[in-house]
Amino acid sequence: MDIHTRLKQDHDRHRQLATQIAETSGASDERRHLWQEFRADVEAHANAEEQTFYAEILESPDAQEKARHSIAEHEEASGLVEKVEQCEMSSPAWLQHFKTLREELEHHMEEEEDEVFPLARGVLDDRSAKSLATRFDERKGQEKHEAS
Repeated sequence: MDIHTRLKQDHDRHRQLATQIAETSGASDERRHLWQEFRADVEAHANAEEQTFYAEILESPDAQEKARHSIAEHEEASGLVEKVEQCEMSSPAWLQHFKTLREELEHHMEEEEDEVFPLARGVLDDRSAKSLATRFDERKGQEKHEAS
C-alpha cells in the first residue's frame, strides 16, 4: 500500500466518524466515545502526516505551496478542535463548533485528495510512496501512544 491509499483510508474513517457524531445528541456516552476516537485519530493523523508525507514533499518546489497550505489547515483544524473541547457537549454551541470543524476537515481532505496527492505522485516514486505509508503508520502509532 502506498501513502496516498493509506491517507485516504484515514480520511474515509474520519468522514464516517464525523457523520456518526453529527447523528448523536446531547452529552451521550455515544457522542463522548465517538468524539474521543475522532479527536485522537485526527490529531495523530495530522501530526504523522506532517512528519512523514509533508516533510518529504516539501522538498519539491512544485509541491511546496500546496503542502504549506495543507499544514496551515492542520493548524486551523487544531484550533477548531480546541473550540469544540471548550464547550459543554450538551450545548448547541458544541454541535455548531463540531459542524464547523467537520466542514473544514472535509474541505481539507478533498483538497489533499484532489490537488496535493496528484502533485505528490509526481514527486514520489512508487518505492518512496510505499515506504512513507509504513513510516506514517509507525509515527501515527507513536502519536496516539504519546497522547494517551
